[in-house]
Amino acid sequence: MPSGKTHDRITLWSLPLVAALTFGQTRSSHLTLLVSGSFLFSGLIFGPDLDLNSRQFQRWGWFRWLWVPYQNSLHHRSFLSHGPFIGTALRVLYLFTWLGGFGLIMTMAIEFLFPVEWTLSSLAGELWQFLLNHPMEWIAIFCGLEVGAMSHYLSDWGSSIYKRLQSQGVYGLIPPSALVKKPKNSTSRRSRSNSSSTSPKKKAVVVLAIPRLWETPANNSIYPNCWEQ
Repeated sequence: MPSGKTHDRITLWSLPLVAALTFGQTRSSHLTLLVSGSFLFSGLIFGPDLDLNSRQFQRWGWFRWLWVPYQNSLHHRSFLSHGPFIGTALRVLYLFTWLGGFGLIMTMAIEFLFPVEWTLSSLAGELWQFLLNHPMEWIAIFCGLEVGAMSHYLSDWGSSIYKRLQSQGVYGLIPPSALVKKPKNSTSRRSRSNSSSTSPKKKAVVVLAIPRLWETPANNSIYPNCWEQ
């Protein structure tokens, strides 16, 4: 897996390409700025490696504790953190949950301490209206965040495949789970061998017991009246 420095270099080197492609497709300077800024933000501080103690986690500074529950609930490189689209969507939802909680507490405190004209419901309505009036801007921000995360986990996957090709050759392209062989059931063979080894002993016991049954009539202690006649 590439190091944190390698991921930073990939992000910085890819930034001009992302900006050029975005401007070529949209012909819009503010959309290009949103995509490029969110791409840089995702590659340096909001990427998939927030699920462990990484450079991205350390760059949050005093607010690193926000991502501790996120780390404790996910395994490193799981589908929920490194998966396409779902990883970015989950991080956005997680961050907005914290921001919404802080905003709610601050709004309630301001309403309690100071006389204000706006209320919490009116503020929420204005925020929702702002989201509805700028759909392209939010789509551009999410696309930039996803492309930044994609540059991260694609480099991870490429590095893993390259290492497997070096060690295993062409077989490195096959998933490791497909190469695992199921262990043979050795217990059945052992039981068969044990049964085959014990069966002659049982037969020998039966054969040895038969002469004893024929020898019993010679002993008058078993059927004394029958032999006396």
